[in-house]
Order: sequence, then structure tokens, then C-alpha cells
Amino acid sequence: QVHLVESGGGMVQAGGSLRLSCAVSGFTLDTIWVMAWYRQAPGKRREWVASVTSGGSTNYADSVKGRFTISRNNAKNTVYLEMNSLKPEDAADYSCFAPQQNSWGQGTQVTISS
Repeated sequence: QVHLVESGGGMVQAGGSLRLSCAVSGFTLDTIWVMAWYRQAPGKRREWVASVTSGGSTNYADSVKGRFTISRNNAKNTVYLEMNSLKPEDAADYSCFAPQQNSWGQGTQVTISS
């Protein structure tokens, strides 16, 4: 069973940057076809943020395109989400997700101060 643990959240000023990490265990990352990041703000539905395939193809929600970068390091069994030019509306609990295994991490909180 895949176990996912996120880290890297915190408070940052608007316009700042954060890098989130998702450590994968139970499976080697290179056997997992797609990894994704989702986020959920208080009172809102969970929304997809970005995905990356084992081949390195990436996709992004329009709201983060050009500001966020998803990547994976198979050697470290870790998926990353680099977030730049952060806006107040990016504040949320961010979780990584392995669709094939239907596994979610516990989430990491991102807070944006204006």
C-alpha cells in the first residue's frame, strides 16, 4: 500500500514562494504512473492543482499555470510542487494523491499573508 507524507507548508507573504514535498513509501515512485497535487480551502471543494506522469508530462489547473511547477524525483521517491508568485487565493490544505492506488497524504497547510 502506498503511503504519502507531505511537508513544506507554512506561512508566506503574497508574492512569495514555497516548495512542497510528497514522500512516497510502500511503492517505488517509478512504478506509479501518475502523481497529483490537490488543494482544499476552508468552505470550498477540493480542487486538482497539477499532475505529473512517470514520463515527466505535466498538467496544471489554469489558476496555477505559469506559477506552479510539479516534478518528481524517482531516486528520492518524492514528488514536489514548487509554488511561486503566491496569491491569497492559493491558501489551502495541499495533499498529494496517487490515483492508481487511490491513496492520499494527510496534507500540508499553506497560508498566505497579504
